[in-house]
Amino acid sequence: MMAKSWRVLIPALLITLSWAGCKRPQAYQRTGPPPVTVAIPGREPAAPTIDLTGTVAPFQTVDLVARVSGFLEKISFQDGSVVKKSAPLFEIEKDMYEQKVALYQAQLTGAQAEYTRQLGMVKTNATSQANVDKALADRDEAAANLAMAKIQLGYTTVSAPFDGRIGAHQVDVGNVVGTNAAAPTKLATIDQLVPIYINFSVSSRDALRLRKIAEEARVSAGQGKIEAFAGLENENDWPHAGTIDFANSSVDSNTGTVQLRAIFTNEDKALFPGLYARIRIPLGEPTPKLVVPNTALSNDQVGDYLLIANAQNVVERRDVTLGPRIGSLRAIIDGLRESDRVIVDGQSGIRPGTTVTPQEASTTPTPTATQGK
Repeated sequence: MMAKSWRVLIPALLITLSWAGCKRPQAYQRTGPPPVTVAIPGREPAAPTIDLTGTVAPFQTVDLVARVSGFLEKISFQDGSVVKKSAPLFEIEKDMYEQKVALYQAQLTGAQAEYTRQLGMVKTNATSQANVDKALADRDEAAANLAMAKIQLGYTTVSAPFDGRIGAHQVDVGNVVGTNAAAPTKLATIDQLVPIYINFSVSSRDALRLRKIAEEARVSAGQGKIEAFAGLENENDWPHAGTIDFANSSVDSNTGTVQLRAIFTNEDKALFPGLYARIRIPLGEPTPKLVVPNTALSNDQVGDYLLIANAQNVVERRDVTLGPRIGSLRAIIDGLRESDRVIVDGQSGIRPGTTVTPQEASTTPTPTATQGK
């Protein structure tokens, strides 16, 4: 009986031990509130500003076209180069137009001689006044034809209308151009880059604020120019200084915005058409403002907000009004108290109402770059 019992128990015991050996150890489960890093806000001088985005546009842009027909004989520039005003860029065959000038010059010479002869004859009644008048008309017609021929000869050289950067040529040497007067052959496009524009839009509320600033500037300084500063995507600050020179006369009913334009000297040609640019418009003198790291900010459909650890270490949401960026920091205009413990790290997965374990940041927030104007 005992042998039989062992034969039954031994397999069951082996199965149990095998199952126990295959069971994976459970991972360590963290207990307690999740840790977060907190810091109290700092203070930095910050000017009230409007920060926007815009697109760089040329001061002038011109499509160079063939105004007379003929073979394209010469291209006198490198594609994409900067060219000076009046520099010859294209040359269309001149021979036919030079001969037209010579032809009309000869006709004018003959017409002038005939008119002079008729004037002399009319004094002795050897011709009629009608013949004098006809000779005068022929002379004037020949002069007009000569002037037109010279204009057309001038069109055989296509020159730069201003200093600017020219794009790629659209027609190669040897092609016939200008055969259709209704649709002139496009040869190239040239953009004026000095000065240059940046186009952008502001809300109707901000447009009213800017108008008030312009009116105050006009009264105090005799002019209503509003400063604007621009920065490119690879620039930390706003190194390009300009002024707003145009505001549309109406608000776009679809977007609720007003189209504005700022002009920049662009002597270094760092700005060129099509670039995305950041725009900052200062609205007053710098004053001390609470600042937090940019990484602490979040936003949703409601707006911008910060997560705060209150005295009970429970997370609260604070809706805030943002001021200008100051390097790695962001000024807070409204919604934050100086004593608040702002969660600056560990926000992932944290929601208002969550109990956390705050850990003080090792350093007080300081800007990593000066505030651009």
